[in-house]
Order: sequence, then structure tokens, then C-alpha cells
Amino acid sequence: MNEAQIDLAHTVALGLIDDEDHHAIQTIIDTEDPTLCTEFLREIRDTREVLAQLASATPTPPPPTLRARLLAVVGAEDPPVAS
Repeated sequence: MNEAQIDLAHTVALGLIDDEDHHAIQTIIDTEDPTLCTEFLREIRDTREVLAQLASATPTPPPPTLRARLLAVVGAEDPPVAS
């Protein structure tokens, strides 16, 4: 699969396809290259599995000192100069 096909598989896994994507998907599925179709469907499945794992992950709160450190860094930066 090429990079555009992999991106398309990710788009399918996210449920973000439009009419143009639908046509490209159908072209891949209807291809006479069974390896391409299998790889495409596998990429969709694998991406959905990873997304499910991410969705079920328990977030870890940041360390309490992070806010103070970030504010110190931001405060130390020079403000942008208006042109």
C-alpha cells in the first residue's frame, strides 16, 4: 500500500469519509489485487483496535509542579512585537 491508501484506511477507521473517499475505497476493495484489498482492510482493523485501546486508557494527571514550570517558561518569553 502507498501512503495515500494508508491515510485513506485511517480516515475510514475514524469514520471521516466523504464522497470522494468513498469512491477511492470502492476502487481499492474492487481491485483485482487481493493483497492490496487485504492490506487495506487489515490497516482499518488495526487502526480501530489502537483507537479502542486509546479510548479505554486511563489518563494520568500531570505532576503538580508542571503548571508552575509552564507558567514560568511562558512568562520568561519575550512577547511578540507587533508589526
